[in-house]
Amino acid sequence: MLSRASLFTAVAVSVLAILAGCNGSSGGSSTSLPPTQPGTCVDGSVDGFSCAGIDLRQRVTLAAMQGTTGNDVWGWVDTQSGNEYALMGMSNGTAFVDVSDPDNPVYLGILPTQTVNSSWRDIKVYADHAFVVADGAGAHGMQVFDLTRLRTAVPPETFMADAVYADFENAHNLAINEDTGFAYVVGSNTGPSHCDEGLHFINISTPVNPMFAGCHSAFEVHDAQCVSYLGPDADYLNSEICANSAKDRVEIVDVTGKPSPVTISEEIYPQLGFVHQAWLTEDHRFLLVGDELDELNFGGPTRTHIFDVSDLDAPAYVFAYEAATTAIDHNLYVLGNRVFQANYTTGLRVLEFGDLSNSELTEIAFFDTFPNSNATVFDGAWSVYPFFPSGTIIVSDVSNGLFILTLQ
Repeated sequence: MLSRASLFTAVAVSVLAILAGCNGSSGGSSTSLPPTQPGTCVDGSVDGFSCAGIDLRQRVTLAAMQGTTGNDVWGWVDTQSGNEYALMGMSNGTAFVDVSDPDNPVYLGILPTQTVNSSWRDIKVYADHAFVVADGAGAHGMQVFDLTRLRTAVPPETFMADAVYADFENAHNLAINEDTGFAYVVGSNTGPSHCDEGLHFINISTPVNPMFAGCHSAFEVHDAQCVSYLGPDADYLNSEICANSAKDRVEIVDVTGKPSPVTISEEIYPQLGFVHQAWLTEDHRFLLVGDELDELNFGGPTRTHIFDVSDLDAPAYVFAYEAATTAIDHNLYVLGNRVFQANYTTGLRVLEFGDLSNSELTEIAFFDTFPNSNATVFDGAWSVYPFFPSGTIIVSDVSNGLFILTLQ
């Protein structure tokens, strides 16, 4: 979701849409759904949810997780037991749910917010630890939580952080490169090393002792993906590269040298509203970009913008995939040749691609977590985590909680 500074205009447009007759809502104010009856998607529906090619295994309500509104979601796999866990952000903290048996999830407990409630919370995982930031939450810092504690949890527990990194107060988001053990916090403010809301580097190789490692502050960054580059551009092979969603541009940065990061390129695209989030294909050849304001500002369908980044110094805009819906797109992730998108009021959309240079991108499945409306407003599916080895997919919904799904 948009940062505080960018929220006012977008919310104003959303409110106008609602007043004009939309049935959706913003900020978790929709009527709560009745208890879920999981099942197979048949003839485009399961338990009142529209769907195609995706089965509903279970839904965990916000109330069941001691929350009121939802936001981010990430996952953790316990390498000792193979158990799979959902880590769901809520306004009042982070909920932990064992989804190893997707038909019978177990809520284990909550890590409360470090300060005050926030609509924006972001979670990533490295070395069996969760790292959590919150925006608009005062001196929240970055919570570090040892996930192995979940093995012996007696639900419902209220947990305490194992460490709190306090070189910034609040932040909008964070990325982690698990290959290098560095976290990249974005949209942070105040504190001795706030990095002007750009990339704030943190060495997390010892998770409970995170150490400041530098800044890249050319632009305010909203989200990022940072990888050890293995793509076709030989000039940067094995370098550490961040693809930044920097509000008014897509920025690619070489962060290999922490004291002296270098901007490689900056790009824009037609009808740019707000560059929100982006993810590389696994071969690091293409970058798929979600824009959180183009549907509101320019009308038209939900769009995904595709760049060919084979040459990191000169990315080429390829095309905009246009969906059959008009929902605002939020977070997307790539697994193999599939794209998993959380698109607010139209829920989870799964796309499949062939040759992206020839615009080969098609929707193959969906599950609408927000049956109340398909309006172009900020409610519904916030994020998706498709990376569990079991194939279980988890989706966080602002109003309707945690969805546990599987592709047919």
